[in-house]
Order: sequence, then C-alpha cells, then structure tokens
Amino acid sequence: MAQQTLRRIAVIGGARIPFCRSNTLYADQTNLKMLSTALSALVSKYGLAGLPVGEVVGGAVVSHSRDWNLAKEAIIDTKLHPTTPGITMQQACGTSLQAALNIGAKIAVGQIDSGIACGSDTTSDAPIVFSRKFAQRLVALQRAKTVMERLAVFKDFSPGELTPQPPNTGEPRTGLSMGQHTELMAQSWKIAREDQDKLAFDSHKNAAKAYAEGFHDDIVFPCAGVFRDNNLREDIDLAKLATLKTAFEKSERGTLTAANSTPLTDGASSVLLASEEWAAKRGLTPQAFLTFGDTAAVDFVAGAGLLMAPTVAVSRMLDRAGLTLQDFDFYEIHEAFAAQVLCTLKAWEDPVYCKDVLGKDKPLGAIDRKKLNVKGSSLAYGHPFAATGGRILGLLSKLLSQNAGRGLISICTAGGMGVTAILESAKVKVAV
Repeated sequence: MAQQTLRRIAVIGGARIPFCRSNTLYADQTNLKMLSTALSALVSKYGLAGLPVGEVVGGAVVSHSRDWNLAKEAIIDTKLHPTTPGITMQQACGTSLQAALNIGAKIAVGQIDSGIACGSDTTSDAPIVFSRKFAQRLVALQRAKTVMERLAVFKDFSPGELTPQPPNTGEPRTGLSMGQHTELMAQSWKIAREDQDKLAFDSHKNAAKAYAEGFHDDIVFPCAGVFRDNNLREDIDLAKLATLKTAFEKSERGTLTAANSTPLTDGASSVLLASEEWAAKRGLTPQAFLTFGDTAAVDFVAGAGLLMAPTVAVSRMLDRAGLTLQDFDFYEIHEAFAAQVLCTLKAWEDPVYCKDVLGKDKPLGAIDRKKLNVKGSSLAYGHPFAATGGRILGLLSKLLSQNAGRGLISICTAGGMGVTAILESAKVKVAV
C-alpha cells in the first residue's frame, strides 16, 4: 500500500453570534436556534448555500434530551445541502476545538475535504427535571393498565419528589464547583487577587479595542436583535474591581470574584475548515493552518488542579511540533477564570512542576505577556461552554490572517481535561 501524504488543514474562518450573559437577551433562545444562526452566518459568509460539506461536528454541554441530534438538526435549519452529515459530540469547554481537531484529522488523510466545527450553550434554557424517584413513578404510570395499578404507582408519594432538579455544573466526583476548584488552585499557586483583577481588566480593554477597530465586523453576526456581546465592559474600572466581594471562598483566603471569573453565558460559534484544494475551487483563501493539536487529563480527584490539564497537553504538543513555548506570536489561553490562566503560566515557569508533572529537565519558561489574548478573551466576551473553542479558533485565525506568525490555543475543561492547538498563518513570516 502506497504511503499517504497528509494534506494541510486550512482554517477558512469563523462566524459566531454575540455572547450574552445567561437569563438576559437570549432568555428565549435554545441551543438549536443559536447554533442554526451561527451556522447560517458561516454559510452566508463563505457562500456555502446548496453545497454539501464533509461534516458538521459540534454540540452543547448543557442540553435537553431533545438535543441528542443537535448538529444535524442545526444543518437542516440552514441552507447547507441536506446531505451534509452532522455529528453531535461533547468535551465540556473544549467541545468546538476538539470538533475542529477531529475534522482536521479527516481532512489531512483525505477522508473529507471540508468540515464545520461548532458549539452552542445556554443556561437560560437549562433542562429542569424531576427527582429520579418521581421520574420512575411516571414511567411506571405509563405501564399501568388498571385504575388500581395507577393508584399503586403513587403509594408513599411525597410532595418533595416534585422539587425541580436544575442542572449542576459542579464536578460529580468532588461536589465542588469549577470556581471552588479554581480557588483551591489559586491558593496553592499563591495567585494574588490584584493580578487576577488586572488580567480581567486587560481582557475587557483589549476586547473593547477590538470592537472599536472593527475586528469583529465579519466574525460576530446578529441573533435575536443582539449585535454585540453584552458582558463586555469598555468602561471597566480597576479600582472598582478591587471592591467586589469574593464569589467562592468567603474567608480572607478568597480571591475569585464575579469580575475575574467568567459568567454563565449563552451563545454559539462555528468555524469552516477545508483542504487547500477544496478552498481554491471555491475561491476561498485560508486564514491560517491548523498544524498540531492535543488533549490531556489530570487526576483532579486525587488532588491535581482541576483546570491544569492544558499544561500537560501543551507540553506534549510542543514536543511533537519541535517547538518551545516561546516560539509563538500569539497566545490564546481561555480565561475560564483569571486565576486559571495565571496558574498555567506559573506552572510552565516552575522547575518542580515541569519536572514532576511534565517530565521536563527544565521549565517551559515564561511567555511575552504582550502576546497574550491581545483581542481579549472569555472574561470579556463570556463563555458559552461548547462555543468557546470556536470563538477562539475563529478569532486567532483572523488574527493570523492579518499578521504572519504562529499562535497557540489552550483551553481548560471540566473533568480535569485540556484541549490545545497550534495555528500558523498562511502568510510567510519575513525575517527582519
């Protein structure tokens, strides 16, 4: 069998809807509606109407049982050719980036020529269910054939069984929320409250500047009368951030606040990937190329930091790519919490962590902070779990289309996992 030559994975570009804080402007929207809107924007942007795409891959973290076929149902709502397959998958906050990696692998080996990575999430339309005991009664009620059998179903019934059970985004194995886990990380790594607030401040300022410069004009498309992310605060005041009460740890040890943590957010994103040949036939110019990716997990139940897995994934990815942590022009580190970003950066600089956890003879080292989240990140835009990877991928690919160079993506996720990727500009970087 002849050896197969891998094809380059072109990132053509992204489209998303504005992100909104939960229970605000998208209170009446569903995952399907938001995802369909983001996909339709991408279809319009790149002239995909009537075309079959290799596959659309994505999903949602907080979803109803009706969303089991979310990706395909969203396709049907768009002008994509109806023969386009839809694959619904989920890897917590890394969902849409992992979707892009899966699509990219198939493009590389020639299984498909194009694909769309996507994700949507809403906690405004979260599934509210009854207790398991009452749900079992309802199932038994359906099976009952006589009046006596129906009455027997409700023997020993308690009104407490009717108490709604809202979704819980905490970790099932520890009972702690992501914020509580991150607070423990911040205390372990001695991350100062002031540094967290400054990172949040910079995120909002960078995002506001990006909007003012028109960077998002061809990335963010309206949905339900909304034209811009409503979590963004261009008038953010660093002094006011310092006055906020802590959100997860009420003692003097607490450092995480509502401002240096991402809010619950609704939104959706999509990104088009393709082979160079497929893109050229349709007159589409790649913004960047997806060259490497990785995913990793840590044993957070045994005490490893819940959101530290990207440190492992990045380390492994750099080894495979033959690069150092400093070989990048842009760093997109998802800001689930300001503390998480700072813990990650500190870990890469720590010789003990790099040796014991990453197996390195020396630290990965520091990065140039001026290259970090230069257009703002999740603390400013918000964080609809499954949509964040697509937002970051679309943002970085456009950034690289404007600037020759290389970018690194690092996304932490629930379950102690991380998803990472490397993008390279389609432009040739000229040595000065």
